[in-house]
Amino acid sequence: MIERYTRPEMGRLWSDEARLARWLEIELALVDVLVERGEVPAEAAQLLRRNARVDVGRMLAIEAEVKHDVIAFLSAVAETVGDEGRFLHLGLTSSDVVDTAFALQLRDAADLLLRGLDRLRAAVRVQAVRHRSTVMIGRTHGIHAEAITFGLKCAGWYAELTRDRRRLAAARAEIAHGKLSGAVGTFANNDPAVEAAVCERLGLTPEPIATQIVPRDRHAVFFTALAVLAGTCERIAVEIRHLQRTEVGEVAEPFGAGQKGSSAMPHKRNPILSENLTGLARLVRGYAGAALEDIALWHERDISHSSVERVIGPDATIAVDFMLARLAGVVEGLEVRPEVMRANLERLGDAIFSEQVLLALVRRGVARDEAYRWVQRHALVGVDVRARLAADPDIRRHLARDELDRVFDITHHLRHIDALFTRALGSEPPEDDDGSA
Repeated sequence: MIERYTRPEMGRLWSDEARLARWLEIELALVDVLVERGEVPAEAAQLLRRNARVDVGRMLAIEAEVKHDVIAFLSAVAETVGDEGRFLHLGLTSSDVVDTAFALQLRDAADLLLRGLDRLRAAVRVQAVRHRSTVMIGRTHGIHAEAITFGLKCAGWYAELTRDRRRLAAARAEIAHGKLSGAVGTFANNDPAVEAAVCERLGLTPEPIATQIVPRDRHAVFFTALAVLAGTCERIAVEIRHLQRTEVGEVAEPFGAGQKGSSAMPHKRNPILSENLTGLARLVRGYAGAALEDIALWHERDISHSSVERVIGPDATIAVDFMLARLAGVVEGLEVRPEVMRANLERLGDAIFSEQVLLALVRRGVARDEAYRWVQRHALVGVDVRARLAADPDIRRHLARDELDRVFDITHHLRHIDALFTRALGSEPPEDDDGSA
C-alpha cells in the first residue's frame, strides 16, 4: 500500500523487520518447547534467545542467491549464533513458519482494526443521540418519501457497524490458527503436542487438519469481513456525499481553515474525504475476491496464493485502517444543518402525508386502488395538497375536514423513534439532544 494511505502503527506491523521478527519468534518458541521435551539443550536455547538476530539486508543478499526467503532467513540468523543455529527449524517446513507468522500479523492487524472500528462506532453513536429528534425527509430512489430523523439514520449506521464488529471479531478468531505439522501436515518430524505448545505461547489455536499450509478458507473469511466492513464505510460515505450536494445541503464534511476545494473555483467545498472512501472500498472488495480465489490449491499445496497474500495482507488491512480513521474524523467533525433539513422536508408540503390519507380512506371502507387514485391526483400536483384533498367530493364523503387535518401530523411518523433507538443502540436513548421534533 502506498504511503499516502498507510498509518504508522499498521504500517509497522507489515514491515520486513516486523515480519521477520515474527518468524524468529516462532523459531525460538519451538526451541523453548523442545528444551522442555529434552530434545534441545537448555544452554543452546539460552544462547539463541540472547544472540539470534535478523539482518534484513543480509537476508535479502542471501535470498538473491538461493531464491528462497525462509532458507535465506535461517542462514542469516545462523550467522549470528554459530553452531547453535542447527537447533532452529527442527522438524519444520517453510510454511510452518510463514503461515503461522501470517496468522500473527492478521490477528494483530484485526486488533488495530477493531480499535479503529470502536472509535467510528462511538462517533456515529454520538451523532445518533445528538440528532435523535432532528427531523428530515427520508428518501427512496433519491425522491422525497416520508419523515425520519437524522439521528435515526445514524442509528442505522451504528447497528450495521456493530454487526461489522461482530463479523471482524469472528474473523479474527477464524484467522488466528497456526500450524507446525510439517511438509504435508502429518507431523512426520514433530509431535502434535509440540505444535500445541508453540501455538499456546503465540496466542494461536492449532489448525485441526492442515496440509502443508493452513487452509485458505480462513483467509477468505477474514478478507471478506474486511470487504463487508469497507462496504459499510462506503454506504455512510455515499450518504454524506449525497446530503452534501448543493441542492440538498443538509450536512457537510469538515473543511479546515486554509483548505481549498478547487484549483479553478474558489467557491467549491467538495466531499473529497467521502469520495476517497468510496474508492478505497473498491480496492478492498477486490482483495476479498483475490482471497476467495486462493482457496482452491493443488493437492497439499502450491504457491499460487503466496504472491496474492504478499499484496492483500498488508494492503487490505492498511486500507481499512485508513478508512476507519478517515470516516471517524468525518463523522466527528460533520456539520449537520437542521434548518436545511427542515426546509427540504417542507418542499413537498403536505404531499408527504399521502400514505396517511390513503390509509384513512381504506379504514373508512374505500377500496385501496380507488383511494390511491383519489389521493394521487392531488399529491402529484405538489401544491395546496391539503386544500385540494379537502375539496375533493370523493374524499369529503368519507373524511370530515377535522378528520383529514388530523392525518397531517408529523409526530405520527416519529412515534416509534425511541423503540428503534433501543433496538439499534441497545439501551434507552438519553433525553437530551440538539434537534427538535
